[in-house]
Amino acid sequence: MSERLGRDVFVALAAVGWADGKLDEEEADAIVRCAVDEGLELDEIGEIEAATKSPVTIESIDRSAMSKADRLFVYAVAAWMTRLDGKRDEAEVAALATLGAALSIPEAPREQADIVAREIAELPEGDRPSRFDLSKLRATLKQRLEAGKKA
Repeated sequence: MSERLGRDVFVALAAVGWADGKLDEEEADAIVRCAVDEGLELDEIGEIEAATKSPVTIESIDRSAMSKADRLFVYAVAAWMTRLDGKRDEAEVAALATLGAALSIPEAPREQADIVAREIAELPEGDRPSRFDLSKLRATLKQRLEAGKKA
């Protein structure tokens, strides 16, 4: 991956996690782990950790520095996160809709991002945050986005 995900991507993920009123510890760990794996600076990681400890809202997301691939990645990870506990409640569905609108992602790409997230979760590595292959998710989304542009 040549483009590094920015701080705002991870704060957006935290906002989705908080949509149901609580951010699960596994979800918080996955968000911070991904930020560390991405190579963010310590101060940025600190801001992301703060967003996993105190609620942030979807409306506070700054998408100005996010590419289309970044926005799809955020949406796909959010869709996966809403399934971690085995159920997707109305608040999570509403939060995904709000997130999709806030990120300016049309319905069809949202559905595709959700499908890709499920495909990655169904890999033998499993769907638990410590094993979910976020890099593969990002690479797959990017490949399909580029294939869609060529079609």
